[in-house]
Amino acid sequence: MASAINWFEIPALDFERAKTFYETVLGIKMIVPFPDSKYAMFPADMQNGEIGGGLTQEDGAEPAQQGALIYLNGGDNLDVPLARVEAAGGKVIMPKTSIGENGFMARFIDTEGNRMAFHSMQ
Repeated sequence: MASAINWFEIPALDFERAKTFYETVLGIKMIVPFPDSKYAMFPADMQNGEIGGGLTQEDGAEPAQQGALIYLNGGDNLDVPLARVEAAGGKVIMPKTSIGENGFMARFIDTEGNRMAFHSMQ
């Protein structure tokens, strides 16, 4: 097994608001595979071992600030996406924090009320 994680999904109350938030914060364009659905995928090359995930608005998928925590890739320097969180409507709840030789982490609440995190080596 190459990785314990294969896929993740982030619940949204307002799909378009959440999609705009993540596209803005991460500087990406999400992929909407089914035009009539409220589902978007984060870009990932799963054929080459990258881990993919999605954003969904559906019955039974409720945002949460407790439970499992998803760490998104903060890129080369997580200062960049972290600086975009509050301007995009989220809230930083843990600033960039060193975790020694394992890089840096930070936590935030997205526009939907999900507790999320970033990780990067710088």
